[in-house]
Formats: sequence, C-alpha cells, structure tokens
Amino acid sequence: MKKAKICLTILITIIVIGITKAVSADLALNTLEFEANIKENGDMEVTEYWDIRIQDTNTLYKYFKRDSTKFSGIGDVLVTDITNGGNIKLTRDILWQYHVTKNHYYGALNKERNFEIGWGVGLDNSTATREYKIKYTVKDAITKYEDCAELYWQFIGNGFEVPAKKVTGKIILPQSAENKEDIRVWGHTEELNGEIKATSANTIEFKLDGYNKGNMLEVRILFPTEMIQTATRTSNIEILQKVIDEETKWVEEANAKRLKREIIITSIVLIVAVIINMIIIIKIKIYRKIQKTQIPKYVPEMKLEYYREIPRKNATPGEALRLINKSISDITSADIGKIFSAGLLDLNLKGYIQIDVNEQKKKEIIIKQTSKEVKDDEQLGEEKNIYDFIKNIKNIENGITIKELQKNIERYPTRIEKLTDNMNKEISKGLKENKLIDEKAKEEYKKYSAGQVIYVMLIIFIIMASVLFLTTMSKINYIIKISMVVTIITTIIGLVQSIKTLKKINVFTQKGVNEIEEWNGLKKYMKDYSLLHEKEVPAVAVWEKYLVFATAFGISKEVIKQLKLVYPNFEDISTINSTTLFIAMNTDFSRTFSSAINTSISSSYSSATGGGGGFSGGGGGGRRPVVEVEVDKVYLKPT
Repeated sequence: MKKAKICLTILITIIVIGITKAVSADLALNTLEFEANIKENGDMEVTEYWDIRIQDTNTLYKYFKRDSTKFSGIGDVLVTDITNGGNIKLTRDILWQYHVTKNHYYGALNKERNFEIGWGVGLDNSTATREYKIKYTVKDAITKYEDCAELYWQFIGNGFEVPAKKVTGKIILPQSAENKEDIRVWGHTEELNGEIKATSANTIEFKLDGYNKGNMLEVRILFPTEMIQTATRTSNIEILQKVIDEETKWVEEANAKRLKREIIITSIVLIVAVIINMIIIIKIKIYRKIQKTQIPKYVPEMKLEYYREIPRKNATPGEALRLINKSISDITSADIGKIFSAGLLDLNLKGYIQIDVNEQKKKEIIIKQTSKEVKDDEQLGEEKNIYDFIKNIKNIENGITIKELQKNIERYPTRIEKLTDNMNKEISKGLKENKLIDEKAKEEYKKYSAGQVIYVMLIIFIIMASVLFLTTMSKINYIIKISMVVTIITTIIGLVQSIKTLKKINVFTQKGVNEIEEWNGLKKYMKDYSLLHEKEVPAVAVWEKYLVFATAFGISKEVIKQLKLVYPNFEDISTINSTTLFIAMNTDFSRTFSSAINTSISSSYSSATGGGGGFSGGGGGGRRPVVEVEVDKVYLKPT
C-alpha cells in the first residue's frame, strides 16, 4: 500500500506540473494562418491571421532577424483588428516603443537593427480573445539561380514565444508551372509534425497541428526561374541537384528519428499494457479476497416508490445527500453550497438564526443570530459548523443581508475551506454514529480504491498515449498500430471491469440501505406531489422541512413548483404565514450561496499568473529597455 501511495503521488505531481505550465501561459494562439504571394520581382507579400487569447498583456510584437542572404528588408506594414468580423485599421506610429497605445502599431528597426512590428492590445489587466491581420512585404525574398528560383523562408523562428493549436500556410507563385512536378517543396520543424505539399501548379500549402513555442517552422521551395522576371537577388550557379540531395538526406534522418521514436514509445506503451494486465490479475485476486470476507450484500427490506415522512428525525442535509448519492467519499465543492443553504434554512426552523424579509424591500432578505444557544448534547451535525461560521460574522446580531453574507463567504476562502473540511468530518461522524455505514466494508473499500486510482490513471495514460501516437505514426507500421489498438481495447475493458468491481463493494448497513430507499422515495414524492392527487395537503411545517432537504438534493425549484400549486397566492407572505416558504418562492436562495462558496473555494486553490510579455517571430527574444530608433525609411513605406 505504501508503494501504491508513492506511485500515486508521483503521477499527481506530473499532472499538477502539466496543469501549472498550461495555466501560466499569458498568450496562446488558437490558429495562426499565413498567406504569401510571390511577386515577379522576387518580393513576397505576406498576410498573417492571428486568432489569439491574450492575458495581462499590453503589446504584441514580432521581429525579423536581418539576414542579407535571405532578404533585404521588410516594408508596407499594416496591422488590422478583425475581431468578430471587424476591420479596424490600427494607427501607425513612427518610432519603436516599449508599450504601444491600444489600436496603434509601429514597424521600425530595434536596438539590434532587426526589423520589428509591434501593436497595442490594451489588455494590461484583463483577458480576451482577439483576431488580427498583419500584412508586410519581404523585399527580395527570392533568389534566382541558373536552374531554379528558391524561396527559403522561416515563417516561425525559434524565439516564437506563443504556442498554437493549429498553424497553416498558403504560398502562391507568380504564375503556374507547366507541370506541378516542377515545383519542389520541403518543410522543416524540430518536432517533425508538419505537412507541406504543392496543391496545384502555383500553390503550396503547409500545416502543423499543434505548435509548441520555441520551435522554428521554415519552408524551402524550388520552382522554374521564368516565373521571376526582375529579381534583384541572382546567382549564376546551379543548385537544384545539390538542394535535392541535401533535403533527401534530411528527410531520411527525420524518418529515422520518427521510426526510432515510434519504436521507443510503442515499447513503453506495450510494457505498461503488460503491467496493467498484471494489475488486472491482482485486482481479480483482491476482489476474490473481498468476496471471501463475506461482506453482506444488503438490499432494502421494503421497496418504496414514494415516502412521505422525513426518514430520520436527527438527519442533517449533508447526511441525507451522502446517503441518496450512495457516496463513501466527502461532499464535493459543487454540493457544499447546497448543504450550506439547506443548513441555513434548518437553523432558521430550529430558532438558532432568524431569516426575515425586509419590510421596505420585499426582495431583500435579512439574516441574524437569535438568543437561542446550541446545547452540548444537541445533535446538529454539520449545521453546528454553519452556525459557528454565521455567529462570527460582524454585526450578525443586528442582521445582515444575503449579499453581505455572500461577500463574507467570498472574502475569506481559508475560512470556507476549513468550514468545508469540518462539515465533511461531521457528516461522516453522523453516518457512523447512526450505524448507517459498515466500517468493515468501508476499510475494504479504501484498500481497493487506493489501488483503483493508480490503475485508472495508468489506463487513461495508456489510452491517451496510444491514440496520440496512432495519429502520428507513419502508415507503414501496421504491426505497431495493431498492437496499440489491442492495447487500447484491453485497457478499456480493464477500466470497465475495474469500475464494476468497485461498485460491487457495499459499504452501507441494512439500516443504511433502508434509509437510502426512504430518502429516494421522499425525493420522488416531493417532485411528483401535484401528480398524486392526494386529498390531504401537508402542513406548512412539513413543507418547510421538505424544503430543507430539497435544497440539499438540488431539487428546490421542482418543490417550489409544487408549493405554488398548493398555495396559489404565494406572492403574499400573509397567505402562507411562513417566511421560509416565502423566501424559497421568491429568491434563488440555494444558487446564491452555492455560487459564493464555489468562488471562495476556487480562489483558495487558484494561482496567479504573471503579467505582461511580448511576442517574437523569426528569431525570437525578450523585450528590451526602451530605446528610441528611427524608422528605416527604405524598408517601411507609408500605408
């Protein structure tokens, strides 16, 4: 068991690290599209479409590392905000800037004399998804040799700081080749996960499904020289065969890397699959051992479709919810808000707090502490924790509004976290003291479920890894693919069997199983009351108690519908003479506190992410100190 806990800790740590890395990203591209048009003079007009999620960032930028062997400059820069189909042309500034005003942009040489494009997004302390169109012209992008013309261009550099879900590109040549075979294309990226091909006699397309920051993406295209008429960059040498030989070598090396990677990963997957199958065998032995312990398989002594009474007088909302959910584990944060709301209503009925309607503002609810003290021998369960939390709120003796209580909950996440833990302890204690849980079966369940968690996580890992590499393998590895498909099928069967086995362990006593049946019957009765055509209408006091548990079960809206049928004049509090029912009918009481508690609990676990940051392309790098530089007017033309 100790080894199992260590393995579980390692797996959880790996997952948490992965989640932390994902959350820490300030910028993330949904899609990045390139459109490049090659001109007959050797220039290349590029349009980039960015669909980007921006967090706590003032300025986006990219720069082009100067390389006289590839191009001579960048010009004709224009940045447009096209979010939601818009077409807002940003205002061009002359000088390089560290922070760019929202909806302004610049195109200038930076301190290192590299060309840079930057534009203001104005999201210093907020998050949004924006779409931008960035246009520019790469001067002399084409080199014209004796036997072919060449584009050798890095669309994304190693310094590109933003991940992208999808990257696509289209390159259009100045005219069509006589044969598509005269166009030769190659793509380069460290992760070997891209595709590039000539889709017609003048069009080349490439794509990457999933781009990790820090990896370059470049293309190399050879095409007939006659497509370029007045190129500035020329050479009287022949390079066609040399390039083909060079690229062929790189392709072979890439294929060897892919194959090696596939073999390693497949081997790991198969080894883990063997381990999982061994675990299945061990699990079967454990289950047989559980069966030998002769834990009774209780069933309700009486089957009930409807039940009209509260099953147990001292039952608390939390205990009832645990039973009706047949849950062995703690109440989740999603349900704590329901129990808190139900507890407030019950404490009001018991006289420990008073919930009133403001006489001037009928929809404003006031909550205050009464003079009634909780006795030591009184069984309040988790409601005692709720009461202690309420009585420590400032000015509660004079009364506070629901909104003020909601703010107190959201303001102190540590207190709410402690309150949640204490409530769960009291609920478990109540189930144990009332002999509703079989302690022997509970221990067996814990032993089995500890290994179960590790087992399920291993299965999920195997399935995800298998699917991932099935989609990236080369088409010739049929044997590997078949083995991985078998692995997926085996692990899924193991997962289903594992869940079935866990469900077969009964942790409730005969008394507990009987009470579960009664709670289910009561729940159905509350929801279906108007359909039963009963002559006797339950008293207001009974409906008040029903509402407590309906709130815990998350069916208060359905019960309120029944109440409105029973009390047609529900808007008038004097008609029903019950503040509790009036509040329930006119206020989304449960949702208010569920939202506040969930917000508070979430804030206690969330981690802040860093602010600001830039963007780089074609060579990368971080933001530098503010340095004013003049625009290189040779390369930046007015737009």
